[in-house]
Amino acid sequence: MRQILAGTTAAKGMALGRARLVQPSRYLVDTRPLNEDEVDVELERLHHALDTARQELRELRGKLHGALAREVNEFIDAHSLLLDDPELLRGLDDLVRIGHYRPGAALKKQRDRLAAVFEAMDDPYLRSRKEDVDQVISRVISALQRQTSREERKLAARVGEILIADTIAPADMAHLAGAGLLGVVASSGSPYSHSAILARSLDLPMLVGARDALSTIHDDDLILLDAERGEAVVHPTAQDLARYRAWQREAAAEGRRLATLANAPTRTRDGVDVRLYANAEMPPDIAMARARGADGVGLYRTEFLFLRQKGLPTEDEQFIAYRDLVLGMGGLPVTIRTLDLGADKADAAGLVIRGEDNPALGVRGVRLSLRYPAVFSTQIRAILRAACYGPVRVLVPMVTQPDELIAVRTLFKLARQELKRENIDLPEKLQLGAMIEVPAAAINVRALLEHADFLAIGTNDLAQYVLAADRGNDALDNIYNPLQPALLRLLAYVITEGRRAKKPVSLCGEIGGDTNFTALLLALGLCEFSMHPSQLLHVRDRLTSLDHAILRAHAPRILRSRTHEEAEALLASITG
Repeated sequence: MRQILAGTTAAKGMALGRARLVQPSRYLVDTRPLNEDEVDVELERLHHALDTARQELRELRGKLHGALAREVNEFIDAHSLLLDDPELLRGLDDLVRIGHYRPGAALKKQRDRLAAVFEAMDDPYLRSRKEDVDQVISRVISALQRQTSREERKLAARVGEILIADTIAPADMAHLAGAGLLGVVASSGSPYSHSAILARSLDLPMLVGARDALSTIHDDDLILLDAERGEAVVHPTAQDLARYRAWQREAAAEGRRLATLANAPTRTRDGVDVRLYANAEMPPDIAMARARGADGVGLYRTEFLFLRQKGLPTEDEQFIAYRDLVLGMGGLPVTIRTLDLGADKADAAGLVIRGEDNPALGVRGVRLSLRYPAVFSTQIRAILRAACYGPVRVLVPMVTQPDELIAVRTLFKLARQELKRENIDLPEKLQLGAMIEVPAAAINVRALLEHADFLAIGTNDLAQYVLAADRGNDALDNIYNPLQPALLRLLAYVITEGRRAKKPVSLCGEIGGDTNFTALLLALGLCEFSMHPSQLLHVRDRLTSLDHAILRAHAPRILRSRTHEEAEALLASITG
C-alpha cells in the first residue's frame, strides 16, 4: 500500500530504488555498578572497542580514492579526533574506574552530556555537530557489542538501494555512494550536518527528520525518494513513477541550461548588475565556486582548522590554508571570517568557556577571540601573510559594539608592525568588516559603520535572536520565518545605512542562496549575495527573471506588512 513519509530536504533530487534498513546501535545500558575486581577488565573492553572504531575509520579512509577521498578525509579526521579527544577519553575512564559504570553506560552518559552541550548552541552548523558525537559513540558501542555477540555488522550496500537509517556518518556515506547508493532517508539529523554537506557535494538526494522511516519502511520496499518535495513514497504508483521519469527528463534539460550560465553576467531583467559570492570552508567549495562563476568568496569559515585537529593550528598551518584559498580563487576577492567558535566542545585546545549558563548568549565569535589575544594574533598574522597573494577582506563575527572592531583593528596594526620587523611582505591595505547577526549591532549599525569597511548580514543567527526562535525547532515553524516583518525592517535598515555610508553590504545567511527569497532581498536593496556554491547558478537564473526597479518600488508596501503571511502574499503578487 502506498505511503508518504515527510522529511526535511538536506540534498535535493529524486531517486527510485529498494530500501535498505540500517537499525541504529542501541544504547544498551546495564545499570548494575561494577565490582572493584571487574573494573580493569571492563576498562580493557572499552579501550579495545575504541581501538576497533579507530581501525574502522582507517580502513574506510583506505577504501576511498581520488576526489572522493579528498572530499571525505576531513570528515573522517573529525571523527578520529573525537575518538582521541583527551576529555572524552578521560571522562570515560573516570566513569568506569571511579563511578563504576559499565562501558555501555559510560558511553551513553558521555554521549548525553556532549549532546546537551551541542544542543545548547545557537549556531545551527555547530549545533549539528551533535550528529558527529552520535555517530562516533554508535561506532564504539557497535564494536563493544560485537565483543559480546561475535556478530559482525557491516554496512554494505547493493547497487540501486536507498539507505533508510537513523543517521549516517559521512565516511560511510562516501563509501556507499561509490558502491551505487542512490539516496538516503534519515529519521533524525540536520540539513547542516557533515553528512548533509557531503550529500549535496555528491548530488545524492537526502531527507532528514523522516521520523517514522525505520518503523514504516521494510527491507526491499520500493521507495521513490523525492527530495524536491521533501517526502519518501513507499510502494509508488504508476502515477508516481511517471512523475519521476518526467523529473529525470526535466533535470537533465535544466542541468544543460544552467551550465550555460556558469560564465554569464549576473544581471536582473532590467539590467542591474548583482554580485554573487560563495560561502566556503573546504577546497571542493572553492573549485565549485570557480566553476560556477562566483564573483569571489563572501564567507570563508576558519573554524574547520580549529575543530579538526588536536591543539591549536599553527600560524604556518593557517597561512597555508588561507594562501591556498586565495590562490584557488585566481585573483577574485576573498572574505576570511575570523574564528567563530562558541560553546563548542570540539576544540581540543580548550579555548571555549565551560559551563556557561547560556552558551548561545555567551563568549563566542569575536568575544572569544579577544579573550585570547595571543591566539587571535596568530590567526591575524596568518591572514596578513596570505593577503599578499590576492585580494583579501577580513570579516569579524558576532560583533555587538564598536569597541570590538576598534580592538580588532589594534591587533591587526600590532601584527602588521611585527611582520614588518621580520621583513615579511604585507598587503598595502586590508578591509575589515563586521558581521551583523546580533540585533544590537543591526540597530546601532551607524556607529559600527564608522569603524567597518563593509558589512555582512548573517541572517541565520540574526533571525533567531530577533524572533527568539530556534530554527531547528519544528514547533516554531510559524515563528521562525524570514518574512517576519520585524526581521524585514531590520534587514532593510542595515542595507539602507550601508548604502548611505557608501560601504558594501552582503548577506551570507541561508536565505541568500534560497531562490524563494531572491526577489525579497532584491526589493530590500541587496545587491551582494553569498551562498553555498551549489546554489550560484540557481540564484543567477532567478535574478534574470526579476525586475529590480519594480521590486524596489514595492519595498515600502512589503515593509508595511503586519504578518509574514501578508508579506508572502504581497511578494507573490508582485513577482507573479
